[in-house]
Amino acid sequence: MPRGRYSLHDSHDHTPLGEEHFHCAPGPSGWRYVSQITTPAGDHAGSVDLTLDELGRPIRVELNAANWQVRGAALEGVTWVRTDPTGTHATEGNVPAHAFTGASPAFLIATTRLLRLTPGSPATRVRLVAFTDPVLAPRTLDQSWALMKSEAHATDNGPLTVDEYQVSALDTGEQHTIHIAGDVVLSAPGIELEHLETPPSAFPEPSM
Repeated sequence: MPRGRYSLHDSHDHTPLGEEHFHCAPGPSGWRYVSQITTPAGDHAGSVDLTLDELGRPIRVELNAANWQVRGAALEGVTWVRTDPTGTHATEGNVPAHAFTGASPAFLIATTRLLRLTPGSPATRVRLVAFTDPVLAPRTLDQSWALMKSEAHATDNGPLTVDEYQVSALDTGEQHTIHIAGDVVLSAPGIELEHLETPPSAFPEPSM
């Protein structure tokens, strides 16, 4: 079960945004990721609880930030409920999208599990619903994902395969690169892996 810490920063001016303390693990039905987010001063800022099925679909997501809460799942596209800070009102949403995304590294892992790309294959388009900080406002966006290469690196625990993805925002044309090993993000815009207690987990192939 990988357990560690990411540092989060603004991807444009590198302003520190805080840290995300996480643990995650594959299981018989898929994969689960749980984290607590802190501010640069160390104060609690939110949490992420994401569960995927073996095909990479979000069967449960719960996000908390700035007293806002979102709960959602893949249902007729993706469906969610967003609760306001007072807790007295809730709004429901549904979009014909593939999955969710957001600032947490968990969502990058989730997208790769959903797409299951192979090196050299054509880029794949995916529609996602992003919950944006600080109030978890929903926004639908389209991205293009391509797996550029997979390379094995020698480590004390044996070979570690690192996948390099190119992700393009289809509304702006902006491109960026992310590096992932198993179920851990090594680097991505605004994300750096600062500490990892145990090696990344390898995902089992889905049963047919």
